[in-house]
Amino acid sequence: MQESMVSAQPEKKETPAVKRQSGMRRVLAQPLLRNLVVGLVALVLFYLLIGHLGQYRIYQLSLVGPYVIALVGLSVLTGQNGQISLGHGALMAIGAWTLTLLQLHTKTPLWMMLIAAALVTMFFGALLGLVAARLRGPYLAGATLALALGLPDITTRYQSVFGGYQGLEVNQPNAPSFLGAAATPTEWLALIEMVCVVVVMVLFANLLRSRVGRNFRAVRDDEIATQVSGISVPRTQVLAFALSAAAAGLAGGLFALVAGNVSPGGFSVVLSISLLAAMVIGGTGTLAGAVWGALIMVYVPEWATTLTQKLNLNQAVSANLALAIYGFLLVAIIMIAPVGIQGLVRVAIFKLKSLRKEPG
Repeated sequence: MQESMVSAQPEKKETPAVKRQSGMRRVLAQPLLRNLVVGLVALVLFYLLIGHLGQYRIYQLSLVGPYVIALVGLSVLTGQNGQISLGHGALMAIGAWTLTLLQLHTKTPLWMMLIAAALVTMFFGALLGLVAARLRGPYLAGATLALALGLPDITTRYQSVFGGYQGLEVNQPNAPSFLGAAATPTEWLALIEMVCVVVVMVLFANLLRSRVGRNFRAVRDDEIATQVSGISVPRTQVLAFALSAAAAGLAGGLFALVAGNVSPGGFSVVLSISLLAAMVIGGTGTLAGAVWGALIMVYVPEWATTLTQKLNLNQAVSANLALAIYGFLLVAIIMIAPVGIQGLVRVAIFKLKSLRKEPG
């Protein structure tokens, strides 16, 4: 009798609104689709934002884009795979010179030049990864530092190819007609960079959720256990270095377009150290931390310049104030939030959610 009464109860029908919500939840439950949705929303918001900004502010945002891409690659290499690099500034230089030489001597489309910058740097990154797979700790840092110190000398030695200390000029792409007659090359370049940032972030976000990303973290946590489980540690380390270098090469090509000039002074060892410090401050191993780090790399020097002007400090102090602020931020973040700004944000979000769940 009870079974017949239960079977006689009418089934609840879902309303169209409930069906749409459940369908959206299923879509967002897929990592790839969720990352694509977030990326497209960020791209639309960025397009709306630059319409209300002046040319100088758009130029600053254009500088943020290459740093975000470079820091994503460095953060994956160091935070997810456990390999330290002090040569990412030099890898950016390889991408920048690749794009510049292609633009100077060929009529290659821009998108192909950016891909070539990433692939050429990926090749050199794989070679560096072969060396890095045999080194650990300070020896690995020293090898990558040697690259950062030696590459500028190569460009000054072959002045007929690389233009010496003055470098080579880079032409910015003209804005297409569908953006309107008022669109400037700076705005178009900012949009190109935002598209590249979204693509890189989505690709690396899905990579870290895949088997490759799990292998990266396994090698970082315990190389011996990883080797015993059948995963090739050297191959995984070389792959991590190659992918990180590809991101750095793409970042270097975009940086060359923004700067309008590629010279040895723009890719000194200071850039490599600044990238490493920005990665730690933003949050090692996190993709969102790369955004925080890039914002710091662009805006801290400006804040330092403004501060020196207000305090009437001499030129020697002004030149080193930005590095001093980097050091202060690095020490403060390590003491307050060892996992970086993004880690602090995650803790704050977790506490807010726990407060909402508490009754009353």
